[in-house]
Amino acid sequence: MGKEDNQPDTVAIIVAGGTGERFGDPRGKQFVDLCGLPLMCWPLLAFDHAPSVGHIVVVCAPDRVDTVRDEVLSRVTLLTPVTLAASGETRQQSVAHGLAAMPRGYDFVAVHDAARPLIETEVIEGVIACVREDPKLAGAICATRSVDTLKLVEDGVIIATPDRSFYWAAQTPQVFRTRALTSAYKSAAWEGYQGTDDASLVERHGGKVRCYDSPRDNIKVTVPEDLAIACTALEQRLLM
Repeated sequence: MGKEDNQPDTVAIIVAGGTGERFGDPRGKQFVDLCGLPLMCWPLLAFDHAPSVGHIVVVCAPDRVDTVRDEVLSRVTLLTPVTLAASGETRQQSVAHGLAAMPRGYDFVAVHDAARPLIETEVIEGVIACVREDPKLAGAICATRSVDTLKLVEDGVIIATPDRSFYWAAQTPQVFRTRALTSAYKSAAWEGYQGTDDASLVERHGGKVRCYDSPRDNIKVTVPEDLAIACTALEQRLLM
């Protein structure tokens, strides 16, 4: 059964505007090789395989548009239409540009960091379904429960040990009703507010956002050591 039969209701915005400064590669971590393909090919393939996703918007630096087209999109066969949009100075501006570039008529939008190559199609579908099936939700985010003991620290001194059962580590994709996310972004732009992630804007705008328990291996590649971990995990997955 093809995507046209399932009537996709979600647009994926893949944020790939990073410069790779922390990673230490001038190309940007999204272009480094991971198991034979540029790193950002892997999340593109995962979203392309998701029946709910009917369009993909890739947000990249204006001077990298040709690179994405020639070195990334040309390496994979995608059935889902792709639009390229220019990134902004911040991630928040980049997502706003992605929202402006997405086609109309989609009820949901999934925002994902290109630097999270291990996201799986089943997880994408699960977090979308979480929002779709609960009309009270403005969105849901992939996240993992905290397993470490957390410390509240001030000037290097521990002042409290909070109950870790209340804490989750946020990941992407973060999925929202399109109207809720666009309204939250417009409000943040009007008020000059900078959030830490997409969910923080929706929460601030009064939307209810749920955590969707996702695999811990949905890591973000930030430093070279992360790439080694991602490579090992992906190799094991490909052998299964």
